[in-house]
Amino acid sequence: MTRFFRRGVLVLPFLFGSLIGCAAFSGMQQRSTVCSYDHAWAAAVDAVKDRSSDTQDKADGLIVTHWLEIPMQGRAYGIFRRDVADSKDRSRLTLKVKQQDDIANISFVEERQSWVFRGGSRLFGWAPTDPSEQVMHDLQRRIDAKLQEHGCIAT
Repeated sequence: MTRFFRRGVLVLPFLFGSLIGCAAFSGMQQRSTVCSYDHAWAAAVDAVKDRSSDTQDKADGLIVTHWLEIPMQGRAYGIFRRDVADSKDRSRLTLKVKQQDDIANISFVEERQSWVFRGGSRLFGWAPTDPSEQVMHDLQRRIDAKLQEHGCIAT
């Protein structure tokens, strides 16, 4: 029994860490193109120019936007499906640009949270939710358009 417990204690952190790692990057999308790093970087920066940036590190190829709050009308909570007065989501985008030989890769993901009823002493708070398919599709479309402006074709 103690041998099983010891093995379980060793395996649990690995299993838990693996699940968190997979969940953190679920929904990540990637665009590959035969293009220079500078053109791929410019396309990534232009694709998120409608949001303010928290991080723009060209040497590491990392772009992280600030949180953007989005009003969400008509969201209800609880057993009686009451309306949340100031229902909202918030969204943050992370883009990573990498150069491998003559191929540039642009990976992007949206981290999204909803303002939800949580109960207890803090009735409402931010909780993780699924990325918006519309935001991801729009970002992909903008990246593809910017790459085409530079004469690059995204795959």
